[in-house]
Amino acid sequence: MAEHVQRRTRRFRLAAAAGAASLVGAAWLGACAADDSAAKAVPCDPDNGGLTLSPGYCATVFADNLGHVRHLVVGPNGVVYANTWSGGYYPNAPPPEGGFLVALRDADRDGHAEVIERFGEGVAQGASGGTGVAVYGNALYAEVSDRIVRYALAAGQVAPRGQPEVIVSGLPLGGDHPMHPFAIDAKGGLFVNLGSASNACQAQNRAPGVPGADPCTELATRGGIWRYDAGRPGQRFSPEARYATGIRNTGGIAFDAGGRMFATQHGRDQLAENWPALYKPGEGAELPAEELLQVGPGDNFGWPQCYYDGTQGKLVLAPEYGGDGGKAVGVCAQRKAPVAAFPAHWAPNDVAIYSGAQFPAAWRGGAFIAFHGSWNRAPFPQGGYNVVFQPLKDGKASGDWVVFADGFAGGEKDPGKAAFRPAGLAVGPDGALYIADDVKGRIWRVAHAGAAGTGAIAPAPAPKAAATAAAGPDLPVPPGGTTEQVALGEKIYHGASGGTCAGCHGVDGAGTPLGPALTGGTWLWGDGGLASITGIVAKGVPTPKKYRAPMPPAGGAQLSPQEVAAVSAYVWAIGHAGKR
Repeated sequence: MAEHVQRRTRRFRLAAAAGAASLVGAAWLGACAADDSAAKAVPCDPDNGGLTLSPGYCATVFADNLGHVRHLVVGPNGVVYANTWSGGYYPNAPPPEGGFLVALRDADRDGHAEVIERFGEGVAQGASGGTGVAVYGNALYAEVSDRIVRYALAAGQVAPRGQPEVIVSGLPLGGDHPMHPFAIDAKGGLFVNLGSASNACQAQNRAPGVPGADPCTELATRGGIWRYDAGRPGQRFSPEARYATGIRNTGGIAFDAGGRMFATQHGRDQLAENWPALYKPGEGAELPAEELLQVGPGDNFGWPQCYYDGTQGKLVLAPEYGGDGGKAVGVCAQRKAPVAAFPAHWAPNDVAIYSGAQFPAAWRGGAFIAFHGSWNRAPFPQGGYNVVFQPLKDGKASGDWVVFADGFAGGEKDPGKAAFRPAGLAVGPDGALYIADDVKGRIWRVAHAGAAGTGAIAPAPAPKAAATAAAGPDLPVPPGGTTEQVALGEKIYHGASGGTCAGCHGVDGAGTPLGPALTGGTWLWGDGGLASITGIVAKGVPTPKKYRAPMPPAGGAQLSPQEVAAVSAYVWAIGHAGKR
């Protein structure tokens, strides 16, 4: 097993850490046993690490440049463990050196990690990292490809040194949602998300007008939460271990003090693009809602037959299963609704139930949710890229949600341009909230700066608006095209006529985790000529070579042949802009 260890023994601030990979591991027992239970007050970074926060809170950049940090957990001694991911989800970024798991420790309790240790499997072992990570007993559990493994945590160690045991193997991979977030309850139940392989269980994934499979055989092995025993090595994936179903993709799972399970659900995509006779483009951007579920054994939340309409406040029938644009309910009347709903396509990637005592009483027992940020609200402005707080009481929503932390994206809420994207949450033993980013691998530590008995729930101030970008250089014109055609194509690319290109390829065409760059002169399909590009735009890409999601014809927009020609001319132009 490859192991790469980096230690830092002197205190550093953000300026000194900006170019360093930082995760701090700590010994599990003995030397660090009393680490955080009596931690001193932590100073705040002057700018809160670039964030705006609810009144009374402040933040430090705990660590930075760690790779694509997904989920994280804090041990009883204050050690932070994170899982990082690479592979196909981040095709444009090199993986980190060493193992994909990281341990961090703030030895002097100043809010910044000084000791960083990477461990576990790395690229040399054929690994690509993972999402899920948890602590239970004296052990660390982590997702590695199709497995959940367990590392023993021993005294005097920052990161575990021994080989892990395999607790569960054979978890399904591939498709739209190959990750396996998980959580362990107080009794040792290991609950694993197996997200759907498709958007809506169609025979041709994400294709316009294609009905859904009935029955949806995918539900036998995907689209739900599975239960295993955290204390029993050698388990294998089995359809019989399914705990709850009808969940398209769970970004995060957490338990409250009463043992109730909560999970986030990513709503389905492309209602307007694939069913334009039933939905206007604006409805596709606002439907369906993202959800917070309260999950029990045998629950069915309706996917793929149903989606949750946040405006109507109910589950309605999906168009792939006979839905009529939001009126028909059908089988959805027998499916379980969420306890809270949020704007469409914000992408809830994790949830943490606040179990600490540091934050004021109004915040305790509620849910913090990390919204990774959307790509498929295009051609309308993207949303999310924040952390919200949802008050809960007795397993139900007890008030309206508020934005707790904002400013992650920086100047542009765009999957290819955002500075940071929230991906993971964890509550430390001293009550601090940790937030992870999977763009650059930053972790923030958020603390309450006032008295524990004060502080009403209030939203974070809106981030300062970004300055308007300067106009780019004049673009070349393809042979046989016109300047006016390229100009029209630019408008369509950025949303005119329902164009959705920027959602996957980025506002500047430089690519995102969802779609390739169009500006580098490298073409995955065709030769980069205008005729080739026009054919690809018109027909779509049903089976991508390097990316997870197919592209429907014209990106799902209802474009005329003239508009297809125009956007193709613009794509040609940005692909040849540096060659004149």
